[in-house]
Amino acid sequence: MEIISIDNFLLAFIPLFVAMDIIGTAPVFMGYTHDVSSHQRKQLIIQALLTAFIVAVVFLVSGKAILRFLGITINDFRIAGGLILLVLSVHDILSSSETRRSPGEHIGIVPLGIPLIMGPAALTTILILADKFGYTITVLSLTGNFLIVLLVLINAKWITKAIGVGGSKAFAKIASLLLSAYAIMMIREGISEVITGF
Repeated sequence: MEIISIDNFLLAFIPLFVAMDIIGTAPVFMGYTHDVSSHQRKQLIIQALLTAFIVAVVFLVSGKAILRFLGITINDFRIAGGLILLVLSVHDILSSSETRRSPGEHIGIVPLGIPLIMGPAALTTILILADKFGYTITVLSLTGNFLIVLLVLINAKWITKAIGVGGSKAFAKIASLLLSAYAIMMIREGISEVITGF
């Protein structure tokens, strides 16, 4: 039975917020859309959000069925997902991210929607949260995070100017550090459950 509480909501909301790293994504978004009109930027935001949300919901609904079909337990996925999150977060910490621009009218789908907003880290986190807290809490935390994404992207120009490129990079590094800690927790929990199951 799902327990819906503020504590559980925050425990689901914060890891997903960290995994999505929308503040760190803001300057990248501006890099892709710096030379488009305000109207086009709004259209790209809508396109990116719809793409990311649809992918997240499809993965949330069908993720467990896919794992079951492949004979993978949630603990297997928790360990593998934790390892992937750890590698991604460590890579983000050690690498120097540069703002890249990509032409084309479908950049709202790729790369803005996928993988900038809803990347491997966020998708893995969603599935783990659904198993830990249930679908209701996960959907609520997902919706809350998407509202923040909307606000950040609408105000991306102002946010980038306010905190600067250096500030946004620093935020991204901190988010990656927190994500790596969360990844280790996932691995530890997965291994503990596997050992307990023997």
